[in-house]
Order: sequence, then structure tokens, then C-alpha cells
Amino acid sequence: MTFTLAHLSDPHLPLPLSKPRYRELASKRALGYLNYSRRRQAIHRRDILDTLVGDIQAQQPDHIAVTGDLLNISLVGEFAPARQWLESVGPPDRVSVVPGNHDSYVTSTALRFGEDFAAYLSGDDGVAGFPYLRRRGNVALIGVSSAIPTAPFMATGRLGSAQRARLEILLAGLADQPVFRVLMIHHPLRSRSRFKRLTDSRELIALLQRYPVELVLHGHDHVHATIWIDTPTKPIPVVGVPSASAFNDHHRPSAAYNFFTISEEGGSWRCQHRSRGFAGTETVQELREPVIL
Repeated sequence: MTFTLAHLSDPHLPLPLSKPRYRELASKRALGYLNYSRRRQAIHRRDILDTLVGDIQAQQPDHIAVTGDLLNISLVGEFAPARQWLESVGPPDRVSVVPGNHDSYVTSTALRFGEDFAAYLSGDDGVAGFPYLRRRGNVALIGVSSAIPTAPFMATGRLGSAQRARLEILLAGLADQPVFRVLMIHHPLRSRSRFKRLTDSRELIALLQRYPVELVLHGHDHVHATIWIDTPTKPIPVVGVPSASAFNDHHRPSAAYNFFTISEEGGSWRCQHRSRGFAGTETVQELREPVIL
């Protein structure tokens, strides 16, 4: 059986047309809105995002993983348009989502994402929460949340001890099962930036060394990235992707997505990784030769 999985991240959908009210811009949102108005709105384009999603749908993947940052500054008015966009990507049984730091930008709306997108982050048990587990054929999709409100100028994430404990129980239960395990998280497992890192990455990596998965997917950094986590039994590929809406960002790649073809051969897993996206023109294309992870 072959399973195909598309991965996109950080669409940063445009803010609502109406200007936020003064009280909505209190605290960290004021800086975020200024950054969006001066720079980000010119980089993150809805037409680029729509073209990319159209290309994904033309590939007809079995499932789509979205690893966070649908929003910008978590205004109340951002949630409904983001939900409408996600519904256009696919139904909840074909699309799995985890939140990013921009989806929990401030404390006042930190829980709103989980409520509005519950159908897209519910496990097979029907419970919306983290970690969640979705079995699709011989693939186990595991979603965790690293999204927490942070101070101005900070974009760190954290799973926390309670979520890690639940994740360990979940992974232990899958350890002897013949499934290809995919962990979805917003923040990368390793970061050079103190201001953008996953603060309990060391603990998460130690957990994965005890109970390995076959693939980790993330966003956050808006770049193509593949690192490997060593475990006693096998190395784990950890794969990041640029923002799904970025174009002409002079610091990072333009929009792209990952496409994985997962199959079982002779009792072992084979995972082919392709990248498609924009490279100088407004046409989606293959960005590199496929590789086997």
C-alpha cells in the first residue's frame, strides 16, 4: 500500500480588511500589527497561497498536514476566514492541523484555535486535544502543540511536561505496531535562535530516542530544512518547509510544500520526499530531485 502526504505550513492568511480597534492592539499585538503592515503583508500573498494549494490538490494526496501559523496576530476576526480557507483545502478527515505561535499569539485568544479548528485536530477517538492520533491506513499521524503566548520579540514554543507525558504513552502504544509514524509540530526540534526555539526540545528529542517515529514535520522558520535525530535503532528525518504564502522574501525562500510517498517494501519503510513551489516565477514547479529519507 502506498500513502501520499502533502505538507504545508505558515500560510499567514491576510488580516481582515477592517482596521483592528485600539484595544485589540494592546500588548504584543501592536508590534505584530506594525510588522505586518510594514513588511509581512507584501510578502505573504493570498494568490500565491491559492496557487500552491491548487497544485497540492492536483497531486491528489491521500492526506495533507498543516503545521501551524494560519493566523498573524490572533485577532478574533482572523479565525473565521482561516477556518473557511482550511475548509477549502480539504475536509477534516483528509487534513490534519497543529497550531503555531501566531495562532496563540496572545493569552486572550490562546484557546480559540483549538475551539474553532477542533474537527481538524481531533484524534480518531473524537477528542480535540494534544497529542492526537489519526490512523490512515498504515500511517499514524500524531499532532502536538508547541504554540504558547510569549512576550514581545519572542516566538518560542513549548510542549510542556504534561503533553510530553501523554505523547510518551501514545508512542509507547505504537512502538510494536506496523505503522509509519509521522509527528507534526510547528517549531523545529533544533534552532540557533534563542528567541524562536522550542524550549523543551532536548526533552522531546530524548523521548523520540526512546520511542522513535519515522518522520517529523514542522514549519516556523520559513525555510527548507532537513536534519536527522540519532536514535539507538535508526535516524529520524526532521523536515521543515517554507511559508506557503511567501513570495519575493529577500531573506527566505518563496512558497513551497513537501510531498511524501510512503510505502512498505520487504518489511521496511520507504519514504520518497519531493519539494514543489516557486522559484523566480509565479508558477509552481519541482524544486529538486526526489530523495529517499
